[in-house]
This record gives sequence, structure tokens and C-alpha cells, in this order.
Amino acid sequence: MGLKGNMEERAERLALYILENRTTVRAAAQKFGISKSTVHKDISERLPMFNRALSLQVKQVLEENKAERHIRGGIATRKKYKGI
Repeated sequence: MGLKGNMEERAERLALYILENRTTVRAAAQKFGISKSTVHKDISERLPMFNRALSLQVKQVLEENKAERHIRGGIATRKKYKGI
């Protein structure tokens, strides 16, 4: 993808992807072929410097994901032990 060069653009594209798909940091990292820590750094440090509004919107989605994480974990565990 060659997004290594322009970090601002990458941060913005990551943010839009997370917003549009209501997705997780892990899913975004996988889609863009970068690490979860890079996604976090882009969203929490780089993005607010040039697009505050977008940064706040994405933060909200990630907070929701965080709040729902324990529910998803329970579902995954249940599936694992039911052999689904």
C-alpha cells in the first residue's frame, strides 16, 4: 500500500475505515497490514494533531469496542467450547 511515507494520510484512512466499518483496532491493523500499536499511535497521537474532529469520533467508536470487548470474549469462548 505504501502508506509508510505519509503518516497523516495513513492515520486519516485508518480513522475513516474504523468509523465506516465500526471495526476494532485489530481488524484495522490487519486490513492495512500494520501492527495494532501503529494503529493506536496513529489514532491517539498523530490524528489529533491535524484532524481533531475525526480523532474524537474514532475515539468514541474505540471506547464502545472496549466496553463491549468482554461480551465478545464471552461469545468466542462459548463457541470454542461448544465446538462451533
